[in-house]
Amino acid sequence: MEQVQGIPYFFQNITEKNMTFDHVFQRISDFIKRDPKGNFRLIVGTDSQVHKRHTLFISAIIIQRQGKGAWLCIRKELVPRKMLHLHERISRETSLTEELAALFTDDHKNALVDLVLPHVYDGASFTLEGHIDIGSGQRNKTNVFVKEMATRIRAMGLVPVIKPDSFGASCVANKYTKRNSLTEGKKII
Repeated sequence: MEQVQGIPYFFQNITEKNMTFDHVFQRISDFIKRDPKGNFRLIVGTDSQVHKRHTLFISAIIIQRQGKGAWLCIRKELVPRKMLHLHERISRETSLTEELAALFTDDHKNALVDLVLPHVYDGASFTLEGHIDIGSGQRNKTNVFVKEMATRIRAMGLVPVIKPDSFGASCVANKYTKRNSLTEGKKII
């Protein structure tokens, strides 16, 4: 089982709980195998929300077949304090995205590419993207971090995607950070 600093990685979605990365990778492979002639985007992204007594980070892994649906799962991380400094929070979001991207070893990536490769001349494609919840607009408080965070994501071998196109972080992961379910005893999904 994949671990970071001795902590196992478990993922969940609306139908499955406590999935290991091996399970997640199998679900992604199965999704691609259903129609390997598609245009696939493997997306990793993280968002955070400061709550009363903690900061909640949600990381999402999404395999999207453009125009034909997606499969996704999330991973939760709780920091038991309010992280009020924007740079610290954005940097942690990027680090969590990097950690999940690192789970996709060259062998994993090659196995996924090998599923799509025979269909490239039929229009199939595969990209690996890191979605960052930051934007470059002048009115966006995070615009000063775009170059730094995009460089980090690019160094991991991912295509960096920022707002308004970074739906993996700014929509999917964001949906689950807003719920204060960890302190209310409710389920996230």
